[in-house]
Amino acid sequence: MSATILVADDQAANRELLAELLTGDGFQVISAADGREALAALARNQIDLVLLDVMMPLLNGFEVCERIKANPETDLIPAILVTSLADKQDRIRGIKSGADDFLTRPVDHVELLARVRSLLKLKMRTDELERAESVLFTLARSIEGKDPYTHGHCERLAESSAYLGSELKLPTNQITALRRAGVVHDIGKVAIPDSILLKPRGLSPEEWKLMREHPVVGECICAPLKSFRLVLPIIRHHHEKWDGSGYPDGLKGESIPITARALQIVDVYDALTTERPYKKAFSSAEALQTMKEEVAKGWWDADIFDQFQRLVRSAGTDFMSRSSAAAR
Repeated sequence: MSATILVADDQAANRELLAELLTGDGFQVISAADGREALAALARNQIDLVLLDVMMPLLNGFEVCERIKANPETDLIPAILVTSLADKQDRIRGIKSGADDFLTRPVDHVELLARVRSLLKLKMRTDELERAESVLFTLARSIEGKDPYTHGHCERLAESSAYLGSELKLPTNQITALRRAGVVHDIGKVAIPDSILLKPRGLSPEEWKLMREHPVVGECICAPLKSFRLVLPIIRHHHEKWDGSGYPDGLKGESIPITARALQIVDVYDALTTERPYKKAFSSAEALQTMKEEVAKGWWDADIFDQFQRLVRSAGTDFMSRSSAAAR
């Protein structure tokens, strides 16, 4: 199926010229006469690339581009700004608005098609990556779905650990990694038989050995995705402990990635405050007290726990749902 391109220009002659060029090269074209019409077309249609005239009424090309890139539903759609403006400041504004490329009028037909094809190739790779990520997320949720007591755990952990990461002033790419890792951190459990995975307590030494392999298996499952480069250390090391007594590598202290240390704090809290077959759900105060005792044993990063404890106390008893809303 051919790509669909949105052409937004307030001049009918320009729209017709661009549409003729693009349809002649096999693309489908949707036209818009101003910025608001362009955004409405994006909301109604599956668009693969946008050509935006800069000087449009109602919303100019810069403003439309900013809105496209600010919307998680459209931020990966390539946007080309078409302009007669040659001023350096206009180029800088275009870059700040998130434009992926620029074309200067009068538009060179060969250059137009070359730039469009190039960006569509990148879009295709991005779409493939998103599909691969979607498969992993679906697999991870299917594992969670086997146990009714862990319902919603992935989403809570994804958003709440990302929220904690933002409070720790972690870089944006690490916060994104935390959100992804929250969903897939236990994906390696796909290799563990249900008889072990759903056993409420009392694992044998052999069963426990198999259970401890799931972080490494999870890392191997996710390793082919380049976009998961920062997620892999979280998957592998979210069961390490500050004193080196964790698994799979027995990492100690700050050799444990900070993202893994952040996620494990939220993971432990969620496990404690969730009812399980072998225990009632702890109150927030009980969970924090238990974790404080574990920090004293040398299990968790004391500084991250202190920050987390402040967040929980400021949010009250509903921390996980509140932090999820804040992270979104």
